[in-house]
Amino acid sequence: MTAMNHTPHSRPLARFALSLGIVGALAAPLTASADDLPRGYYPLPEEGDLVGSVYTVEADEEDTLVDIGHDHGIGYNEMVRANPEVSIWYPGEGTEVTIPGQFILPDAPRTGVVVNVAEMRLYYYPPAANGEQRQVQTYPIAVGRMDWKTPLGTTTITQMVRNPAWYPPASIRREHAEAGRPLPGVVPPGPENPMGTRKMRLGIPGYLIHGTNKPEGVGMRVTHGCIRMLPEDVEGLFDQLSVGTRVRLVNEPFKLGWSDGTLYVQAYPYLEEDADEGATLERVTAAIDKVDATIDGAEYPVDYSRLKAVVEVPNGVPVALEEPEPSEPQRLPGSLYDHIELVASEQTLLNQISHEG
Repeated sequence: MTAMNHTPHSRPLARFALSLGIVGALAAPLTASADDLPRGYYPLPEEGDLVGSVYTVEADEEDTLVDIGHDHGIGYNEMVRANPEVSIWYPGEGTEVTIPGQFILPDAPRTGVVVNVAEMRLYYYPPAANGEQRQVQTYPIAVGRMDWKTPLGTTTITQMVRNPAWYPPASIRREHAEAGRPLPGVVPPGPENPMGTRKMRLGIPGYLIHGTNKPEGVGMRVTHGCIRMLPEDVEGLFDQLSVGTRVRLVNEPFKLGWSDGTLYVQAYPYLEEDADEGATLERVTAAIDKVDATIDGAEYPVDYSRLKAVVEVPNGVPVALEEPEPSEPQRLPGSLYDHIELVASEQTLLNQISHEG
């Protein structure tokens, strides 16, 4: 078992009053009660959008990066992005491993199940009894490959089955046959069943939330469109849901959220099929527009250079968008739009020079 360092990353020391009239902290530490909750469970903020924390652990000799991630409720791609210099299959004893366990809640109603396909993460907002603090649960998932996309939209759970048999559809049987790996007409419950031990059918025909017999794929795009969960996660979630539970499937690679008066941004890589939806420059511009709409004209001290960096290198870790303190280097004069146009002009000039050469 890995040794944990409980000191969160990027915990600022200063607190100050924002022009919004809210006294805010530069980070959002977990409430004390969160330490007593199971993995993946967090108190739902009464005001704000940020849960969890980023922290580090030390790897043991036998650990893989995937195993460490699963122990802490983090999927494959999340762990790789947060630890680019660490070996996936052999981190090495004593290696410090970052756990990106902080999340901005998706921009969706906080009821039922919300699946953010771009994030490869599921959120569940269980009801609370009167007087009890509400919670949110979040789990890593696998989603559909580019040629078998997970659908978007709002639906419900229509069927729930323990220890299901798997009846491979004709399309999947054909794919396996062409690859020289024919499938039977039915796979009974057991260790060879890719459904795992739980299956929840969605109202969108042909799509499920289910477990897996290959947990190493959780956190990747490896399914035929279904939502795949770690065995222990799907079993715990299954016991809390029922037929009729609402499920919202969204695609939010760029999230904004508040915590204690501070605005945070969290970005993930675009899905491959969406990669042509605008160059990086256009994505930065769209991000600026979203931030400006979020602060709604208030004199909030946005660090636009930090926003640009998050959009250009989306590593899935929330970043505060406040300007640096006065002792730090100041922004260049002019708006970020001016700087973007300057960079674009410089790039055009460099391209012309290279073509002429």
